[in-house]
Amino acid sequence: MRQRLLPYIQLMRLDRPIGTFLLLWPTWWALWLTGQPTLYLVIIFTLGVFVMRSAGCVINDFADRKVDGLVTRTQDRPLANRRISEKQAKRLFVILITLAFLLVLCLNRLTLLLAFFALASAMIYPFMKRYTHLPQLFLGIAFSWGIPMAYASAIGEFPVTCWLLCLVNLCWTVAYDTEYAMVDREDDLKIGVKSTAILFGVYDKLIIGLLQIITIIVLFMIGLLNQLGHIYMLLLVIASGLFVYQQYLIRDRVPERCFSAFMNNNYVGLIIFIGIVINDYL
Repeated sequence: MRQRLLPYIQLMRLDRPIGTFLLLWPTWWALWLTGQPTLYLVIIFTLGVFVMRSAGCVINDFADRKVDGLVTRTQDRPLANRRISEKQAKRLFVILITLAFLLVLCLNRLTLLLAFFALASAMIYPFMKRYTHLPQLFLGIAFSWGIPMAYASAIGEFPVTCWLLCLVNLCWTVAYDTEYAMVDREDDLKIGVKSTAILFGVYDKLIIGLLQIITIIVLFMIGLLNQLGHIYMLLLVIASGLFVYQQYLIRDRVPERCFSAFMNNNYVGLIIFIGIVINDYL
């Protein structure tokens, strides 16, 4: 049974939860910035993030099923080495999307309407690397849509902080996913897959740094608007330090260190969340 389930676990990335956390942190930021969220909303959105990230991984691997075998990092994925058939992947995707829809039905009408855009962005993103060098931008949009959904569910409106958070997450996502794309840049160039790592070229580190600076500046603005206090600001300094550390890791563009820089962003999301939560409960 374990051997039969393992390919599905790998297809949904349940064995690699970093992507789930990177989607969860900004959603939790939004929920707590609306005021102390109910346990009900926290559970629904946490489950929703888990299910939608799993669905996104399935459709991503389906889109890349013919090229993943040509990339060193992805050649062992279940669809690439045919441990799971295309039909099985499609069935799993339908099951996950159905579960996500049932979760959204537990929320209000405004959130339900926003969910259709979230689904569309999640389905479009995996195919963008065939047509544009900006698939990371589309990922940023997909990963940011949980923010207005959280505001719609909690307070039914979209204050300035909501859209500032979207900007933060968009810049942050493009930055960390470019670090991720730097790992595969040589393979992607050979097979014709596009990415911001290829588009930015020799300016990749500079543009990542600029996006990280914008992220910190807008988070600082959010802190001022919401009176988040000194602890939040101190943790924002620590998050800035992590961005500096990431620049150190990618300085020579060594794939393994670029991947470590990408992974380090989980701590950035956690630190910002702690800053928001501490302010909420003091």
